[in-house]
Amino acid sequence: MIKFLDLNLLNKRFEIEFKNGFNQFLDSGQYILGEQVTSFETEFSEYCGTQFCVGVSSGLDALQLIIEGYKTLGVLKNNDEVIVPANTYIATILAISNTGLKPVLVEPNIQNYNINPEKVRKAISSKTKAILGVHLYGQIHDVEQLESIAKEHNLLLIEDAAQAHGAIYKDGRKAGNLSNAAAFSFYPTKNLGALGDAGAITTNNEALAEVIIKLRNYGRKSTYVNDLKGYNCRLDDLQAAFLRIKLKHLDADNNKRREIANLYFKELNSSNIVLPNCKDLAQHVFHLFVIRSHKRDALKNYLYKNGVETLVHYPVAIHKQLAYKEFNDFELPITEQIHNEVLSLPIHQLLREDQILKITDLINSFS
Repeated sequence: MIKFLDLNLLNKRFEIEFKNGFNQFLDSGQYILGEQVTSFETEFSEYCGTQFCVGVSSGLDALQLIIEGYKTLGVLKNNDEVIVPANTYIATILAISNTGLKPVLVEPNIQNYNINPEKVRKAISSKTKAILGVHLYGQIHDVEQLESIAKEHNLLLIEDAAQAHGAIYKDGRKAGNLSNAAAFSFYPTKNLGALGDAGAITTNNEALAEVIIKLRNYGRKSTYVNDLKGYNCRLDDLQAAFLRIKLKHLDADNNKRREIANLYFKELNSSNIVLPNCKDLAQHVFHLFVIRSHKRDALKNYLYKNGVETLVHYPVAIHKQLAYKEFNDFELPITEQIHNEVLSLPIHQLLREDQILKITDLINSFS
């Protein structure tokens, strides 16, 4: 069976470094917000090209803390509207509703699955205060248009960069440095994945960074001195140690993913599928390689029976989830089409050429 993703195999490469990192962590006696977290924050901010990075406990917490930070600064308030793509992982929407703001779901562009700027324009109201864009599957959204819209209407622009570690926009800026603030997830399956839950926020806004540093740690200014009603959303030192090791290999791993994607593009020629639309490989790190097919379920079963594991990202649109029953009557045909047709093929830096050719041959022979 060609697994969709083999985390054990991927992380085995770093076993010796991980063990050394764990020993350093153990010997340090600093297990919460110690030197490993501080060092990772410095290294990741330098990598993204931002002035600040704040390590937190997950990607969802990163998004929520950005919003809570702006609320603390008086920039956002309860019931403000945030425009967000309808076809994303539920965490993006949860971050808005969990913090007392209102998500406004906007359809994506069917070509690249990222939020459609023209539909963003039409969704702006007097209550709109922010746009929360998602670099879905690892491909950077339309930065130029979203920045223009945000500037024109005096809106915050926030990135959900959970799937886009290392993606580079055409002007040289990286994901994480394409907005007022960005949220990253280091869930183990990500291009830069921890060995547990972890996340980070990047920004060039010093006031926001300072507030989030307090909010992630009980709102405290110093030991037992609390300025804000905060949370416990700290990045774990052990995970920071592991992330520092893997960050050194991120660009090489992303380039390998691009090579695999290129081979998929070259070899796949089935009329039953739609390939990803990618005009600039630098702007895509292929966290996922997602095809579409009107025979998606049959193709998925066919591949599995022939030894290839695939996944669906994501099978149920958010506006059709019980958790958001208030959206259940929404008509979002492009989003629904995407959720009904997408299929994610195996893609990771240790996938062999013979495995890729087996997958492409099977897809090309499927009818």
